[in-house]
Amino acid sequence: MENDLVRLAVDLVRIDSRSPLSNIPVADRIEAELEGFEIERVDYTDAAGTPKRCLVAHRGGPGGFALSGHMDTVPNTGWTDDPWSGRVADGILHGLGSVDMKANVAACIIAAKASPRATLLITTDEETTKQGARTIAEHSKLAQRAGLKGIIVAEPTGLIPVRGHRAHIAFTATAEGVQAHSSTGKGTNANWALIPFLVEVKAMFERLRHDVSLQDAAYDPPFSDFNLVIDNHGTAVNVTAAKATARIKFRYSHRIDPTPVVAAMRESAQANGLTLEEMREGRPPELPADHPLIALAAQITGKAPRTAPYGTDASELQAIAPCVILGPGSIETAHTPHEQVAVAELAQAVSIYQRMLAT
Repeated sequence: MENDLVRLAVDLVRIDSRSPLSNIPVADRIEAELEGFEIERVDYTDAAGTPKRCLVAHRGGPGGFALSGHMDTVPNTGWTDDPWSGRVADGILHGLGSVDMKANVAACIIAAKASPRATLLITTDEETTKQGARTIAEHSKLAQRAGLKGIIVAEPTGLIPVRGHRAHIAFTATAEGVQAHSSTGKGTNANWALIPFLVEVKAMFERLRHDVSLQDAAYDPPFSDFNLVIDNHGTAVNVTAAKATARIKFRYSHRIDPTPVVAAMRESAQANGLTLEEMREGRPPELPADHPLIALAAQITGKAPRTAPYGTDASELQAIAPCVILGPGSIETAHTPHEQVAVAELAQAVSIYQRMLAT
């Protein structure tokens, strides 16, 4: 089993599937592993016109559990060695997407193949828009026929059950200017229009850090993420910026009402003459510790459930069935240039998934 697990995990890591690219080569490799399963290809085209594919696979009767993971990865920022090497050294698999989450997907597949009844929900665009999971939730006939009583989302949790996590709203504020050689004094720099808005963004960042009414003590950290990225779209320093964009990712938990934050961003953008776009994923998923799915995961792993500050496809897949997030590896190496996961922990995950699928 371990040889098959490593072989598949290495194969998946070696296929470049950063979110802007088509993931179909990865989907083809996964589909080749699923002999004996009924397979539904859930195809769509993303906002950039790139073809994408999700896979839903099932065998056995209805009423069981699904295992879920995504095929896309973040960009290879900061890597100094080959991100797609799939190198295994001293029992550790290295590479972009190794723990987040191609090796975890491999563990799901190996567990499903060893189980008489299993469903797989394999998505893409998890790292960006959650469009893959949303498309499965809205359009997969096979997922609906499976009559699932729960979904195990195999993101890295150190094999500790996560009963709830934050979801996000992405704001994109855009200021327009007029491009010119900066020495002529004839251009209009879009950054000057953006700055007053950024002052108010900073004020909201501070409010989220200190206003306990917008915090959730069940999460670590208790305050919401409000991360800012500024983009002048490649403008040189001797050119007045024709376009300035501020992107903000706001994460909030199930208990938090995002309305005050959304209203403040809208009012500030309008007052400062900016265009504001909003992109939302599903509501933050959260189950009580005594929910049957969470209790089962805690019993099988022997670990108490917790919450997590990040987000997963569970925000969309919860529309199909209740979700627990449970997977091998640490989130600490995900999205870093030293991403890795221990083979022994992957094998442990397979055993846990098999036990859950058998219930």
